[in-house]
Amino acid sequence: MPAQTLVLLHAFPVWSALYDDVRAELARAYDLVTPDLRGWGAAPLREDPPSLDLLADDVAVELDRVGVERAVVGGTSLGGYVAMAFARRYPERLAGLVLVDTKAGADAEAARANRERIAETVLAEGGPRVLVDELLPNLLGATTHAARPEVAARVRAWVQQAAPGSVAWTQRAMAARPDSADVLRRTAVPALVAVGEEDRIASLDEARAMADLLPDATLVVLPQAGHLTPVEAPGALAAAVLDRFPPA
Repeated sequence: MPAQTLVLLHAFPVWSALYDDVRAELARAYDLVTPDLRGWGAAPLREDPPSLDLLADDVAVELDRVGVERAVVGGTSLGGYVAMAFARRYPERLAGLVLVDTKAGADAEAARANRERIAETVLAEGGPRVLVDELLPNLLGATTHAARPEVAARVRAWVQQAAPGSVAWTQRAMAARPDSADVLRRTAVPALVAVGEEDRIASLDEARAMADLLPDATLVVLPQAGHLTPVEAPGALAAAVLDRFPPA
């Protein structure tokens, strides 16, 4: 029997390198697909208006490219938003759902305004200074900042490479996303909701709310990790995925 396909989508403002620390272990169990979302890593931004639906469509195109009809699809933060958009647009292609350090709700008005401010700032300045100053401190948990300086340095280097056009496009796409509660209620495939216990961006309460909405979900809290659990707690995250979706 062929291995199940697992698609993992990365967070903002990084790219698929986010999964480097879990790639080897998960690739032994699944056909692992970790694409760069448009504008990040090796993926060109293109000229389309900002939309998470376009990113979900890109995932479907990637599955077509590798000849896969159904897959477990998941992601971290932004990647989770895209996974929920995929569940909305392609429910027949979803074999399972993995939501890591993300949330189902749409942005409130103040959050949308802040995303637009960040978009305008990076474009005006021609660099990601505002992300380094304002977002970076909250991306990682307190334990990582205190005890894993090499992880903090790696994430800082990633954020410093963010292209202004990609930052602005992605911020505007996230600001326009709809509430996904209705999608989760009707997504009956097995699901994993994972959250870092020190996550200051997507809270445990928000993770619990998603798990409660999903008909068949397991909630896992990853200790001593913040918003980027694939680099802060890679072993614990990989174990949670393997436990929820046992390899064939």
